Amino acid sequence: MINIFRTVARGLALLMLLSLSSNAQTLNEIQGSFNNYRQGALQEKVFVHTDKGSYLTGEILWFKVYTVDGIYNKPLNLSKVVYVDVLDDAQVPLLQAKIALHNGKGSGSLYIPVSATNGNYHLRAYTNWMKNFSPDYYFEKKITIVNPARSPEVLTKQNKADFDIQFFPEGGNLLSGVNSKIAFKAVGKDGKGIGFKGAIIDQKNDTVVRFEPLKFGMGHFSFTPVANSTYKAVIRTDNVSPVIKELPAVNSQGYTMQLTDNGSGQLQVAVNSSNTGGQVYLFAHTRQMVKLAKGESLSNGIAHFTIDKSSLDDGISHITIFDGDKHPVCERLYFKRPSKKLLIEATADHQQYSGRKKVNISVLAKDQAGKPLNADLSMSVYRLDAYQTVEPGDIASYFWLSSDLRGNIESPEYYLKNSTAETDEALDNLMLSQGWRRFQWSEVLKNQTPVFSFLPEYNGHIVSGKVVNIGNSTPANDVIAYFGIPGKRVQLFTSKSDSSGRLLFNTKDFYGPGEIVVQTNSIKDTTYRVDILSPFSEQYSKNILPGFNVTVDMQKSLEIQNLGMQVQNIYAGNKIKQFYDAGIDSSAFFGRPYKSYKLDDFTRFTTMEEVLREYIREVYVVRQQKKYHIKMISEKGFLEGDPLVMLDGIPIFDIDKVIALDPLKIKKLDVMRSRYFWGPADAEGVMSYTTYKGDLGGVELDPHAVVLDYEGLQLQRVFYSPVYDTASQVASRLPDFRNLLFWAPTINTTIQGKNQVSFYTSDMEGQYIGIIQGMAANGEAGSQSFTFEVKK
Repeated sequence: MINIFRTVARGLALLMLLSLSSNAQTLNEIQGSFNNYRQGALQEKVFVHTDKGSYLTGEILWFKVYTVDGIYNKPLNLSKVVYVDVLDDAQVPLLQAKIALHNGKGSGSLYIPVSATNGNYHLRAYTNWMKNFSPDYYFEKKITIVNPARSPEVLTKQNKADFDIQFFPEGGNLLSGVNSKIAFKAVGKDGKGIGFKGAIIDQKNDTVVRFEPLKFGMGHFSFTPVANSTYKAVIRTDNVSPVIKELPAVNSQGYTMQLTDNGSGQLQVAVNSSNTGGQVYLFAHTRQMVKLAKGESLSNGIAHFTIDKSSLDDGISHITIFDGDKHPVCERLYFKRPSKKLLIEATADHQQYSGRKKVNISVLAKDQAGKPLNADLSMSVYRLDAYQTVEPGDIASYFWLSSDLRGNIESPEYYLKNSTAETDEALDNLMLSQGWRRFQWSEVLKNQTPVFSFLPEYNGHIVSGKVVNIGNSTPANDVIAYFGIPGKRVQLFTSKSDSSGRLLFNTKDFYGPGEIVVQTNSIKDTTYRVDILSPFSEQYSKNILPGFNVTVDMQKSLEIQNLGMQVQNIYAGNKIKQFYDAGIDSSAFFGRPYKSYKLDDFTRFTTMEEVLREYIREVYVVRQQKKYHIKMISEKGFLEGDPLVMLDGIPIFDIDKVIALDPLKIKKLDVMRSRYFWGPADAEGVMSYTTYKGDLGGVELDPHAVVLDYEGLQLQRVFYSPVYDTASQVASRLPDFRNLLFWAPTINTTIQGKNQVSFYTSDMEGQYIGIIQGMAANGEAGSQSFTFEVKK
């Protein structure tokens, strides 16, 4: 008998060991697949601080861009370009710009064209790398534009019943016989949550539970669905007819999960299943950093997990339940308020000023312990009225909350306030109403290296193109193309097409608008056509813009602002059209030439052949079979083939055209007498001609070349802020109707966390608000506001 007991005990122990070993293997497989995916799918986040949120046509929209990595929310020096779009409600671009990034920061401006129509617009921002992922995670905010020359459209009165409501069972499923928590979210056409009263009824029209939202149209209720029953929600708003919405189907097989925060520092997760036995696994990660992986056995269809909140990082954590076959069966989000944040203090030296007076703002940045921080901040100061109001949202709530959620989040800053019973419940309702997140687990578990179509722009703007055969438009492989920007500064970039015909020109320090010339070597490749592709994303989120209507209160404000805008454009129009120099290296891509010939220093000949033969010692001109050729003479003798010859940065492959150049229009010739490699292209030496005007001197380009207007990275506009230091300046009769008094995209605090900025008030009376956004090098983000009044 004793031997029998020993045998049974050994068997049970062996089974337990096998079970533990199986659990560990499954968890390791899930975690390994997840880590492989994460390492190959770096996430970037972008936040844009705009000077305000409401504009008139003819005004300038100013903005600062902050870029961080998606894991640690710290400044990320990966992408060097960010794309900014202003789109109407049909996703048609009104404005687009490419903004240079330095150490994850950049700034720019957009002139609102007088042709713009009245309404709300999407302002969004993203990097080239972010185009590999869903546009739901681009930065996006609503801005309003009013054209004073156009009558505003009259909006039809919104029907109270014209709203959308969605229901979200906790974990994703309803299981018969299991008590479940169901979140709901009701949003009106204006994108904001609505108030209502609702009830859940079954197929017999019996009321099962009543509910109403807690905050922003969101809330939750609990009930136990019955097998073979169907449920509907009846929603009533004011005195309109009720709206009826089907609840998600009740499953007889499957899994549910319930998360409970009892305030003890631990989260309890209960998993219910229609299977009485088997294994389930809990996997938790915060911004793709694995925090917990556990396995438990189902006992009578229930398994319990405990999560120490201290093991989760600040922000949004994803908690996923897997069945024994590694299939994800439930998921929900949990938010842990950030324990660290940037605290900003900003005070004006007075609370009231008269017109044209100096305002001094003292700024202090510190952490929550009071330690001074070196921070990079941006500041806007503008006039408040019925049209220009306080902007919702801030940098901290965006990076910690909104950036990891789909859709519009109403008043995200509300959720980061101090913990109360109401804010905690509202925050959990938000988490419950989000569903499945950034990626598909089915893709993650395949253990395949992700394939991306868009590269990070680590050195500068990447211009994409495609080379095809002219006859049948099929892609052409292994064709070298040349991308040139005509001008006195030599800018030439090369690329070789892949099997799909794709070209990628990696430009550097490409700023400002102008023409580009893209071509293949017309002497070798005469059957190809090059198309240049738009760098702006053609994917769009499903966020719907609310309608816009000019209220009675706004009309007076708009009249005053319109007058001010016109006065400023008349009297200070030249001041707002000034741009900073990009401060870039003006040398050619080939560096310092072997020799530079300034043609004015020599006898002026009337033909280029004479110039080359008489005093350009590094070249030898020959004519064979009625065609000219140039041989470069290196220190070891003649190089083979013709050199790369450029005119104002544009290659000229036909040497006959080079010989036909008018030397009287040429200012200088730079010569590289050795063989030169530039990307996939190589050349038997380089000859670079520069005209006096940098305009190609009237030379006709190859007919196969593509000539396009193309804007590189945006040049930074100078913010016009007049100074009234002297009595004569104060007494100037020139009107000053600025309603945006100050914009500074870069305010760096010292090691003591301090800085002081100054500006002058205008002739516009009223209440003014200053908004400061920014972040420290350690990723702590924060915002602050201050107000003052201007009176005569």
